Amino acid sequence: MESTIAKLLDKAADGERLTPDEGLQLLECHDLAALGRAADAVTRRMHPESYRTYNIDRNINYTNVCAAVCDFCAFFRKPKDEEGYVLDRDVLLQKIQETVDLGGDQILMQGGLHPDLSLEWYEEMLRDIKSHFPQVNIHGFSPPEIHFFTKVSKLPLHTVLERLKAAGLGSIPGGGAEILVDRVRKEITRGKVLTDDWLNVNRVWHEMGGKSTATMMFGHVETLAERIEHLERLRQVQDETGGFTAFICWTFQPGYEMAHLPAAGSFEYLKTQAVSRLYLDNIPNIQSSWVTQGLKIGQIALLYGANDMGSLMIEENVVAAAGTVHYLTLEQMKDAIRELGYTPRRRNVFYELVDEPEPAVA
Repeated sequence: MESTIAKLLDKAADGERLTPDEGLQLLECHDLAALGRAADAVTRRMHPESYRTYNIDRNINYTNVCAAVCDFCAFFRKPKDEEGYVLDRDVLLQKIQETVDLGGDQILMQGGLHPDLSLEWYEEMLRDIKSHFPQVNIHGFSPPEIHFFTKVSKLPLHTVLERLKAAGLGSIPGGGAEILVDRVRKEITRGKVLTDDWLNVNRVWHEMGGKSTATMMFGHVETLAERIEHLERLRQVQDETGGFTAFICWTFQPGYEMAHLPAAGSFEYLKTQAVSRLYLDNIPNIQSSWVTQGLKIGQIALLYGANDMGSLMIEENVVAAAGTVHYLTLEQMKDAIRELGYTPRRRNVFYELVDEPEPAVA
Protein backbone atom coordinates (compact mmCIF):
# COMPACT_ATOMS: atom_id res chain seq x y z
CA MET A 1 0.00 0.00 0.00
CA GLU A 2 2.79 2.44 0.94
CA SER A 3 4.58 1.88 -2.37
CA THR A 4 1.31 2.51 -4.25
CA ILE A 5 0.78 5.80 -2.43
CA ALA A 6 4.39 6.81 -3.03
CA LYS A 7 3.97 6.17 -6.76
CA LEU A 8 0.77 8.21 -6.87
CA LEU A 9 2.42 11.09 -5.04
CA ASP A 10 5.38 11.01 -7.41
CA LYS A 11 3.00 10.92 -10.36
CA ALA A 12 1.11 13.98 -9.18
CA ALA A 13 4.28 15.84 -8.19
CA ASP A 14 5.60 15.29 -11.71
CA GLY A 15 2.51 16.88 -13.21
CA GLU A 16 0.65 13.78 -14.34
CA ARG A 17 -3.11 13.78 -13.91
CA LEU A 18 -4.66 11.66 -11.17
CA THR A 19 -7.79 9.61 -11.80
CA PRO A 20 -10.75 9.76 -9.38
CA ASP A 21 -9.80 6.35 -7.96
CA GLU A 22 -6.25 7.54 -7.39
CA GLY A 23 -7.48 10.73 -5.75
CA LEU A 24 -9.63 8.67 -3.41
CA GLN A 25 -6.66 6.50 -2.46
CA LEU A 26 -4.78 9.65 -1.47
CA LEU A 27 -7.69 10.96 0.62
CA GLU A 28 -7.81 7.60 2.39
CA CYS A 29 -4.09 7.88 3.16
CA HIS A 30 -3.13 9.06 6.64
CA ASP A 31 0.50 9.94 5.90
CA LEU A 32 -0.06 13.68 6.18
CA ALA A 33 3.62 14.55 5.89
CA ALA A 34 3.97 12.65 2.60
CA LEU A 35 0.84 14.30 1.18
CA GLY A 36 2.18 17.68 2.24
CA ARG A 37 5.57 17.15 0.63
CA ALA A 38 3.97 16.17 -2.66
CA ALA A 39 1.50 19.07 -2.58
CA ASP A 40 4.32 21.49 -1.79
CA ALA A 41 6.34 20.10 -4.69
CA VAL A 42 3.41 20.82 -7.02
CA THR A 43 3.02 24.32 -5.57
CA ARG A 44 6.72 25.08 -6.04
CA ARG A 45 6.59 23.77 -9.60
CA MET A 46 3.54 25.89 -10.42
CA HIS A 47 4.75 28.88 -8.37
CA PRO A 48 8.56 28.97 -8.37
CA GLU A 49 8.52 32.66 -7.45
CA SER A 50 10.00 33.85 -4.17
CA TYR A 51 6.75 35.34 -2.90
CA ARG A 52 3.39 34.20 -1.63
CA THR A 53 0.32 36.35 -2.02
CA TYR A 54 -2.63 37.82 -0.10
CA ASN A 55 -5.30 40.40 -0.81
CA ILE A 56 -7.32 43.00 1.04
CA ASP A 57 -11.07 42.98 0.68
CA ARG A 58 -14.24 43.02 2.71
CA ASN A 59 -17.12 40.57 2.84
CA ILE A 60 -20.29 42.61 2.56
CA ASN A 61 -23.55 40.74 3.06
CA TYR A 62 -26.07 43.08 1.47
CA THR A 63 -28.95 41.00 2.85
CA ASN A 64 -29.44 38.04 5.17
CA VAL A 65 -32.89 37.19 3.81
CA CYS A 66 -32.86 33.83 2.05
CA ALA A 67 -35.59 31.71 0.51
CA ALA A 68 -33.39 28.60 0.74
CA VAL A 69 -32.80 26.60 3.90
CA CYS A 70 -29.28 25.34 4.56
CA ASP A 71 -28.97 23.22 7.70
CA PHE A 72 -25.45 24.51 8.37
CA CYS A 73 -26.18 28.26 8.02
CA ALA A 74 -26.77 30.28 11.17
CA PHE A 75 -26.64 33.59 9.29
CA PHE A 76 -29.76 33.58 7.11
CA ARG A 77 -33.23 34.76 8.03
CA LYS A 78 -36.44 33.66 6.35
CA PRO A 79 -38.42 36.16 4.25
CA LYS A 80 -40.61 38.34 6.51
CA ASP A 81 -38.44 37.52 9.57
CA GLU A 82 -38.14 40.62 11.73
CA GLU A 83 -34.36 40.10 11.92
CA GLY A 84 -34.03 40.14 8.15
CA TYR A 85 -32.32 43.15 6.59
CA VAL A 86 -31.28 44.73 3.32
CA LEU A 87 -28.39 47.17 3.73
CA ASP A 88 -29.23 50.79 3.11
CA ARG A 89 -27.26 52.07 0.13
CA ASP A 90 -25.49 54.70 2.25
CA VAL A 91 -24.33 52.00 4.68
CA LEU A 92 -23.09 49.84 1.81
CA LEU A 93 -21.14 52.71 0.27
CA GLN A 94 -19.66 53.61 3.67
CA LYS A 95 -18.41 50.05 4.12
CA ILE A 96 -16.71 50.26 0.72
CA GLN A 97 -15.18 53.64 1.59
CA GLU A 98 -13.70 52.12 4.76
CA THR A 99 -12.27 49.27 2.68
CA VAL A 100 -10.68 51.71 0.22
CA ASP A 101 -9.25 53.76 3.10
CA LEU A 102 -7.53 50.58 4.37
CA GLY A 103 -5.96 49.94 0.97
CA GLY A 104 -8.55 47.51 -0.37
CA ASP A 105 -9.47 47.46 -4.04
CA GLN A 106 -12.16 44.78 -3.94
CA ILE A 107 -15.35 43.84 -2.15
CA LEU A 108 -16.74 40.33 -1.87
CA MET A 109 -20.47 40.93 -1.95
CA GLN A 110 -22.92 38.14 -1.23
CA GLY A 111 -26.38 37.83 0.26
CA GLY A 112 -29.18 35.35 0.55
CA LEU A 113 -31.74 34.37 -2.06
CA HIS A 114 -34.06 37.32 -1.51
CA PRO A 115 -37.40 36.71 -3.23
CA ASP A 116 -38.43 40.39 -3.42
CA LEU A 117 -35.35 41.99 -5.02
CA SER A 118 -35.51 42.40 -8.79
CA LEU A 119 -32.68 42.13 -11.27
CA GLU A 120 -33.06 45.89 -11.79
CA TRP A 121 -32.40 46.41 -8.06
CA TYR A 122 -29.10 44.54 -8.36
CA GLU A 123 -28.14 46.47 -11.49
CA GLU A 124 -28.81 49.76 -9.71
CA MET A 125 -26.70 48.67 -6.73
CA LEU A 126 -23.79 47.72 -8.99
CA ARG A 127 -23.99 51.00 -10.90
CA ASP A 128 -24.10 52.99 -7.66
CA ILE A 129 -20.97 51.23 -6.39
CA LYS A 130 -19.04 51.71 -9.63
CA SER A 131 -20.06 55.37 -9.93
CA HIS A 132 -18.60 56.07 -6.48
CA PHE A 133 -15.69 53.61 -6.62
CA PRO A 134 -14.73 52.87 -10.24
CA GLN A 135 -11.42 51.39 -9.11
CA VAL A 136 -13.01 48.73 -6.87
CA ASN A 137 -13.62 45.25 -8.28
CA ILE A 138 -16.98 43.80 -7.32
CA HIS A 139 -16.42 40.10 -6.65
CA GLY A 140 -20.07 39.41 -6.21
CA PHE A 141 -23.07 37.12 -6.18
CA SER A 142 -22.39 33.43 -5.68
CA PRO A 143 -23.70 30.93 -8.26
CA PRO A 144 -26.77 30.11 -6.11
CA GLU A 145 -27.69 33.80 -6.06
CA ILE A 146 -27.23 34.23 -9.81
CA HIS A 147 -29.23 31.09 -10.53
CA PHE A 148 -31.96 32.48 -8.25
CA PHE A 149 -31.90 35.78 -10.19
CA THR A 150 -32.84 33.84 -13.32
CA LYS A 151 -35.87 32.40 -11.51
CA VAL A 152 -37.05 35.73 -10.12
CA SER A 153 -36.51 37.62 -13.40
CA LYS A 154 -37.62 34.73 -15.64
CA LEU A 155 -34.68 35.50 -17.91
CA PRO A 156 -32.00 33.20 -19.40
CA LEU A 157 -28.73 32.83 -17.47
CA HIS A 158 -26.66 34.43 -20.23
CA THR A 159 -28.92 37.50 -20.25
CA VAL A 160 -28.74 37.87 -16.47
CA LEU A 161 -24.95 37.63 -16.50
CA GLU A 162 -24.64 40.07 -19.39
CA ARG A 163 -26.76 42.62 -17.56
CA LEU A 164 -24.85 42.20 -14.29
CA LYS A 165 -21.53 42.53 -16.11
CA ALA A 166 -22.70 45.66 -17.92
CA ALA A 167 -23.76 47.16 -14.58
CA GLY A 168 -20.34 46.57 -13.02
CA LEU A 169 -19.95 42.97 -11.83
CA GLY A 170 -16.25 42.14 -12.08
CA SER A 171 -15.91 38.52 -10.97
CA ILE A 172 -17.88 35.76 -9.25
CA PRO A 173 -17.02 34.12 -5.90
CA GLY A 174 -17.32 30.39 -5.41
CA GLY A 175 -19.78 30.44 -2.53
CA GLY A 176 -22.62 28.00 -2.14
CA ALA A 177 -20.71 25.05 -3.57
CA GLU A 178 -20.53 23.05 -0.35
CA ILE A 179 -20.14 19.61 -1.97
CA LEU A 180 -20.98 19.46 -5.68
CA VAL A 181 -22.83 16.15 -5.43
CA ASP A 182 -26.63 16.23 -5.55
CA ARG A 183 -27.07 13.55 -2.89
CA VAL A 184 -25.23 15.74 -0.41
CA ARG A 185 -26.87 18.98 -1.51
CA LYS A 186 -30.36 17.53 -1.15
CA GLU A 187 -29.55 16.29 2.34
CA ILE A 188 -28.26 19.57 3.76
CA THR A 189 -30.09 22.23 1.71
CA ARG A 190 -33.57 22.89 0.37
CA GLY A 191 -34.53 25.41 -2.29
CA LYS A 192 -30.96 25.86 -3.44
CA VAL A 193 -29.20 25.29 -6.75
CA LEU A 194 -28.02 21.75 -7.53
CA THR A 195 -24.67 20.73 -8.93
CA ASP A 196 -25.12 21.10 -12.69
CA ASP A 197 -26.63 24.57 -12.41
CA TRP A 198 -23.94 25.74 -9.95
CA LEU A 199 -21.29 24.67 -12.43
CA ASN A 200 -23.17 26.13 -15.39
CA VAL A 201 -23.25 29.62 -13.86
CA ASN A 202 -19.47 29.49 -13.84
CA ARG A 203 -19.26 27.89 -17.28
CA VAL A 204 -21.38 30.59 -18.93
CA TRP A 205 -19.58 33.37 -17.06
CA HIS A 206 -16.23 31.97 -18.21
CA GLU A 207 -17.46 31.73 -21.79
CA MET A 208 -18.24 35.46 -21.56
CA GLY A 209 -14.61 36.08 -20.59
CA GLY A 210 -15.26 36.28 -16.85
CA LYS A 211 -13.24 34.83 -13.98
CA SER A 212 -14.44 33.16 -10.80
CA THR A 213 -13.20 31.18 -7.82
CA ALA A 214 -14.16 27.67 -6.74
CA THR A 215 -14.74 26.42 -3.21
CA MET A 216 -15.53 23.33 -1.16
CA MET A 217 -16.96 23.07 2.35
CA PHE A 218 -16.28 19.55 3.60
CA GLY A 219 -16.38 17.45 6.72
CA HIS A 220 -20.12 16.97 7.23
CA VAL A 221 -22.30 14.33 5.52
CA GLU A 222 -20.22 13.68 2.41
CA THR A 223 -18.05 10.62 1.80
CA LEU A 224 -14.41 10.83 0.76
CA ALA A 225 -15.43 9.64 -2.70
CA GLU A 226 -17.86 12.55 -2.91
CA ARG A 227 -15.08 15.00 -2.08
CA ILE A 228 -13.19 13.63 -5.06
CA GLU A 229 -16.32 13.83 -7.23
CA HIS A 230 -16.52 17.52 -6.29
CA LEU A 231 -12.91 18.07 -7.37
CA GLU A 232 -13.48 16.11 -10.56
CA ARG A 233 -16.47 18.25 -11.56
CA LEU A 234 -14.45 21.42 -11.02
CA ARG A 235 -11.52 20.03 -13.00
CA GLN A 236 -13.80 19.16 -15.91
CA VAL A 237 -15.22 22.68 -16.12
CA GLN A 238 -11.72 24.14 -15.84
CA ASP A 239 -10.62 21.93 -18.75
CA GLU A 240 -13.44 23.46 -20.78
CA THR A 241 -13.08 27.11 -19.82
CA GLY A 242 -9.93 27.88 -17.83
CA GLY A 243 -11.95 30.48 -15.92
CA PHE A 244 -11.32 29.48 -12.30
CA THR A 245 -8.51 31.56 -10.81
CA ALA A 246 -8.33 29.78 -7.47
CA PHE A 247 -9.69 27.04 -5.24
CA ILE A 248 -10.46 27.44 -1.55
CA CYS A 249 -11.58 24.66 0.78
CA TRP A 250 -12.56 24.80 4.41
CA THR A 251 -14.02 22.57 7.07
CA PHE A 252 -17.69 22.63 7.99
CA GLN A 253 -18.25 24.61 11.18
CA PRO A 254 -20.82 22.80 13.37
CA GLY A 255 -23.83 24.94 14.12
CA TYR A 256 -27.51 25.57 13.52
CA GLU A 257 -29.31 22.34 12.49
CA MET A 258 -26.02 20.45 12.10
CA ALA A 259 -24.54 21.30 15.48
CA HIS A 260 -24.55 17.62 16.43
CA LEU A 261 -21.94 16.71 13.82
CA PRO A 262 -18.32 16.57 14.98
CA ALA A 263 -15.95 19.20 13.65
CA ALA A 264 -13.33 18.11 11.15
CA GLY A 265 -9.96 19.04 12.60
CA SER A 266 -6.77 20.51 11.24
CA PHE A 267 -5.46 17.11 10.11
CA GLU A 268 -8.47 16.62 7.84
CA TYR A 269 -8.20 20.18 6.56
CA LEU A 270 -4.52 19.93 5.63
CA LYS A 271 -4.99 16.48 4.11
CA THR A 272 -7.90 17.56 1.95
CA GLN A 273 -6.18 20.75 0.81
CA ALA A 274 -3.04 18.80 -0.10
CA VAL A 275 -5.02 16.29 -2.14
CA SER A 276 -6.90 19.16 -3.79
CA ARG A 277 -3.59 20.66 -4.93
CA LEU A 278 -2.50 17.29 -6.31
CA TYR A 279 -5.83 16.69 -8.06
CA LEU A 280 -6.66 20.13 -9.46
CA ASP A 281 -3.76 20.24 -11.88
CA ASN A 282 -5.42 22.95 -14.00
CA ILE A 283 -6.44 25.49 -11.32
CA PRO A 284 -3.44 27.74 -10.75
CA ASN A 285 -3.95 28.97 -7.20
CA ILE A 286 -4.94 27.48 -3.85
CA GLN A 287 -5.93 29.74 -0.96
CA SER A 288 -5.33 28.99 2.70
CA SER A 289 -8.40 29.10 4.92
CA TRP A 290 -7.06 30.81 8.03
CA VAL A 291 -10.57 32.19 8.67
CA THR A 292 -11.75 28.75 9.79
CA GLN A 293 -8.40 27.28 10.85
CA GLY A 294 -6.68 30.14 12.64
CA LEU A 295 -3.29 31.75 12.03
CA LYS A 296 -0.95 28.80 12.63
CA ILE A 297 -2.79 26.19 10.56
CA GLY A 298 -3.48 28.87 7.97
CA GLN A 299 0.26 29.45 7.80
CA ILE A 300 1.08 25.73 7.65
CA ALA A 301 -1.39 25.46 4.76
CA LEU A 302 1.23 27.30 2.69
CA LEU A 303 3.31 24.11 3.01
CA TYR A 304 0.35 21.89 2.10
CA GLY A 305 -0.51 23.13 -1.35
CA ALA A 306 -1.55 26.74 -0.87
CA ASN A 307 0.34 29.59 -2.51
CA ASP A 308 -1.94 32.32 -1.22
CA MET A 309 -3.02 33.41 2.28
CA GLY A 310 -6.38 34.61 1.02
CA SER A 311 -7.94 37.85 2.14
CA LEU A 312 -7.27 40.06 5.12
CA MET A 313 -11.10 40.04 5.24
CA ILE A 314 -11.96 43.30 6.94
CA GLU A 315 -15.47 41.99 7.63
CA GLU A 316 -16.85 38.46 7.79
CA ASN A 317 -20.32 37.54 9.03
CA VAL A 318 -21.35 34.10 7.82
CA VAL A 319 -18.65 31.92 9.39
CA ALA A 320 -18.73 34.13 12.47
CA ALA A 321 -22.46 33.42 12.84
CA ALA A 322 -21.60 29.73 13.20
CA GLY A 323 -19.32 30.57 16.12
CA THR A 324 -15.92 30.48 14.42
CA VAL A 325 -14.10 33.78 14.59
CA HIS A 326 -10.45 34.23 13.63
CA TYR A 327 -9.00 37.64 12.83
CA LEU A 328 -5.58 38.67 11.55
CA THR A 329 -3.92 42.02 11.17
CA LEU A 330 -2.13 42.83 7.94
CA GLU A 331 1.24 42.50 9.67
CA GLN A 332 0.33 39.09 11.12
CA MET A 333 -0.55 37.89 7.65
CA LYS A 334 2.68 39.25 6.17
CA ASP A 335 4.75 37.82 9.03
CA ALA A 336 3.19 34.38 8.52
CA ILE A 337 4.42 34.46 4.93
CA ARG A 338 7.86 35.83 5.85
CA GLU A 339 8.41 33.16 8.52
CA LEU A 340 8.25 30.51 5.79
CA GLY A 341 10.95 32.28 3.79
CA TYR A 342 8.72 34.00 1.26
CA THR A 343 8.10 37.66 0.47
CA PRO A 344 4.49 38.76 1.01
CA ARG A 345 2.92 40.37 -2.08
CA ARG A 346 -0.54 41.84 -2.41
CA ARG A 347 -2.64 40.81 -5.40
CA ASN A 348 -6.12 41.34 -6.77
CA VAL A 349 -8.76 38.67 -7.52
CA PHE A 350 -7.16 38.06 -10.90
CA TYR A 351 -3.83 37.29 -9.18
CA GLU A 352 -2.17 40.37 -10.61
CA LEU A 353 0.34 41.92 -8.19
CA VAL A 354 -0.81 45.36 -7.07
CA ASP A 355 1.95 46.40 -4.64
CA GLU A 356 5.57 47.41 -4.83
CA PRO A 357 8.02 44.62 -3.90
CA GLU A 358 9.61 44.86 -0.48
CA PRO A 359 13.25 45.98 -0.50
CA ALA A 360 15.73 43.13 -0.28
CA VAL A 361 17.27 42.56 3.16
CA ALA A 362 21.02 43.15 3.09
